[in-house]
Amino acid sequence: MDNIQIRKFQDEDADVVKELFTLGMSEHVPSSFVHVLKQPLTQMVLMCMFCALVTSSKSFLLPILAVTFCLAGARQMVVYMFNKYIETSLRKDLNNISETYLKGKDSCFWVADSDGRVVGSVACLPAENAPGCLELKRMSVRRSHRGMGIAKALCRTVAEFTRDRGYRAVILQTSVVQTDAQKLYEHMGYKKIREFVVPEFLAKILNFTLFEYRLDLQQD
Repeated sequence: MDNIQIRKFQDEDADVVKELFTLGMSEHVPSSFVHVLKQPLTQMVLMCMFCALVTSSKSFLLPILAVTFCLAGARQMVVYMFNKYIETSLRKDLNNISETYLKGKDSCFWVADSDGRVVGSVACLPAENAPGCLELKRMSVRRSHRGMGIAKALCRTVAEFTRDRGYRAVILQTSVVQTDAQKLYEHMGYKKIREFVVPEFLAKILNFTLFEYRLDLQQD
């Protein structure tokens, strides 16, 4: 961390921050696909299809091909779900980061700078559904710089900002497949307070769950 500086976002950081976010989210496609394969509904559909085709065709080639195509389709469905989320985020709050996060006194966006190169980011703003709390958002650290304490430093930055503004807690949401993020937040003192399935149709089919965490802050 000697050469890492946590500083406020500047407009010239925008392209790198968007790249960090896109790469970070895309990393979760393989683990999300594995999550889909572990679902009882997925396994039942594949098994029923395989057995039905074996019975009707008297051959193993057709069932194997059919299951292979189904698996490829499932993976593309996961890719589509993540791409849709990325595109929506880039079109909304990440389209104009300064406008979204730097105009209000109770919101901010920071980057982790390593020798002039942006290698991490985090943001916070008042939580819509939790009065008295700020919400941590857009946490991302470049893969090459993980394990150096950058994510912890970004978490502490948000907590200090939240405490200084007089808010009593930080909340955040992360997904079932982001196991490293869950471990990080729990290590930083966050407690899981809720879990729920993403309301979109595809997410419901895939049982894609979000976890909500909360960090209560002691006020001076």
